[in-house]
Amino acid sequence: MSARRALQLCVTVGGLVPVIGGGWGVVQGLAGGSAWASSQERYLSGLLLAIGLAFWTTIPEIERKTGRFRLLTLIVFVGGLCRLLGVVMGDGLSPSIGGTLAMELGVTPLLCLWQARLDRR
Repeated sequence: MSARRALQLCVTVGGLVPVIGGGWGVVQGLAGGSAWASSQERYLSGLLLAIGLAFWTTIPEIERKTGRFRLLTLIVFVGGLCRLLGVVMGDGLSPSIGGTLAMELGVTPLLCLWQARLDRR
């Protein structure tokens, strides 16, 4: 398998996380939350869904989508830093939050570096 195809596969699979998570948040909302909190969660879940879909738009010509890939990575990384700040400030650190942080602060930037390497070829 070529490096390009491997990256396309990784982005396809990795994109499932925000697409499924965002879609779930849009449909499910907060159980027992206020109308404002539920609305806010649906909005933020919609943004997460859009980020996943936007990453998927890079797949067909992934080696040429460097600007888009970097912008999306920056958005995800900044979100991860904010999540990490919350943990430092006392928010709980569950296994699901740890996994999410790993995706936001580790996997996504590594995929971006891989994509940039393909772009240089």
